[in-house]
Amino acid sequence: MRLNPVKQALQAGKTVLGTSYGQLRDPEIARILKAAGFDYAYLDGEHGCFGIETQQDICRVAGLCGLTVFVRVADMQYDLIARSLDCGGDGIIFPRVESPELLAQAISWCKFPPVGIRGFGLTTMQNDYENVTIPQVMTHRNENGMVILQIETKRAFEAREELLSVPGIDVVMVGPVDLSISLGVPGQFDDPKMVETLEAIRDTCVAKGIAPGIQARNLALSTTWRDRGYRFLGTGSEWAMMLEKGKEIVGSLRN
Repeated sequence: MRLNPVKQALQAGKTVLGTSYGQLRDPEIARILKAAGFDYAYLDGEHGCFGIETQQDICRVAGLCGLTVFVRVADMQYDLIARSLDCGGDGIIFPRVESPELLAQAISWCKFPPVGIRGFGLTTMQNDYENVTIPQVMTHRNENGMVILQIETKRAFEAREELLSVPGIDVVMVGPVDLSISLGVPGQFDDPKMVETLEAIRDTCVAKGIAPGIQARNLALSTTWRDRGYRFLGTGSEWAMMLEKGKEIVGSLRN
């Protein structure tokens, strides 16, 4: 069964690089991202357009080529979480987290007993057709699956000590756009209020032994927060990179 190299890298104190993947429904994108050197991509079930069949197709190709894939669910609901993991997701991203109680319950849905209460359905995405026992699958998935929560509101920021004290969190991935809106500085990522908030989140993560992460809109922002200690770095999206490079090519040739 596949190990989770992103989890291993973060536990070793390394930085991992990823991107959002939620518009182009061709699973070949997973192979392209892997060939480009990305460590992970997250399938955006909150703002993206993928149905469950597309999600499974992408997870299958990603597993074959070695790209780690997380799924950002639309809401913290058992069926969304369990099906995303059964389809081959290497972990779940929880958006708009504000309640420690709901977070603890959602984490329990990600893990098989005795760690959690996730129901067991043996799928090929979980055992890669290997001759393994049910206990082996359960232990392996519990150890390699990841839980990533998003801090996207002022309320979540103020509750971060309590939220990050919930057992089982691997990464905090800041959603900077929604957070900036909640702080009253929409889209102003270099505003002192925004910078102070992100630095405080990072410091709390480090103190709790959780990897600090962020999904930034461009390379410049990702570079800034990498240099300030963020280690789970998402940059742009599959369609945005295509558009950006296309504009660069066309602009150069027309001049």
